This record gives sequence, C-alpha cells and structure tokens, in this order.
Amino acid sequence: MPVPDVIPIAHEPDYRTATIGRYDGGQFFASLTYAFRDGYNATWGDWRDHKLAFAVLHRFDDDGHHTESEIQAGGTVREEQDGVTIAPGLEEWLADRLDALPGREFGSIAIRPFQTTHDGVLFGLVLERHGEGAGPDDWAELYPDVLGFHEPWDGLYDT
Repeated sequence: MPVPDVIPIAHEPDYRTATIGRYDGGQFFASLTYAFRDGYNATWGDWRDHKLAFAVLHRFDDDGHHTESEIQAGGTVREEQDGVTIAPGLEEWLADRLDALPGREFGSIAIRPFQTTHDGVLFGLVLERHGEGAGPDDWAELYPDVLGFHEPWDGLYDT
C-alpha cells in the first residue's frame, strides 16, 4: 500500500500524541521534544551538552497542508540534569500557545508531509523507505519526535 497523500495521526491522551487536534483555523500538532542539530555525531562524554529541548506547535489547514510552525528552544539535557529546570518553561510556553488556539479540541488529525528547519534541527513529517529492497517510500517519520507511521495507515505509530 503506498503512502497516502494525507497521513492520519491518532490522538492518544496522556501519551505522545496527546496535544494534537483541530481548531478554528485548521489542525495542530504540539509537542515537547529533544533533538541533536543536523550533523552532530554523539560521543559518550558530551552528548548531554548537545541534545536540545524544544517546544513545538505546528499548524495545518483543514486539508492537512502545513501553514506554520512555532518552535521554542529551551536549553540542553545537561542543563536539565545539572538543576536548571527547562521543561516547566517550555511547558508553559506550549500551554500558552495551545490556549490561544480558538475553538481548540484535542483529537485525531490527518496531515501532509512537510519539512522545516530550526536551529539546525529538522522538524516535519518526512517520507522514507523502511522496507527491504528498492521501491517507493513506505513510511512517514515525524521529526524530531521519532514517531513512525506506516501501513495500514490507521494513525498509530512506532517509536
């Protein structure tokens, strides 16, 4: 089964897709996530200094086309470990953005592949080939959240 033009993403309360849904302007996908900048090769000793925390709000129209992304950086994993609290600041930023969406309702969405880069980090729903052999794309990966969507294209994901 080929990758559909519009990829469903199931709403799972209290899990990785808890903050997705619809609002008066279309659809949204919000998350708190971590990522390395493009090209970083992790080493045992310093990876915590390079893994960045982000709060993300992607917006889409009713047909699933990406319209805008708001992305807020919040420091590194090392800073969190050493007692600097990053997550509450990002959580508040994201909560404020979500509260500002008129008519917001959490629920399942269906969006089209898209890509944007912020601070050297790829954000988006990217089509890929995960099956064996050559052939068409058979997977859609949400970056940097690392959620993989595939057949039967029911909105459920692998991590």
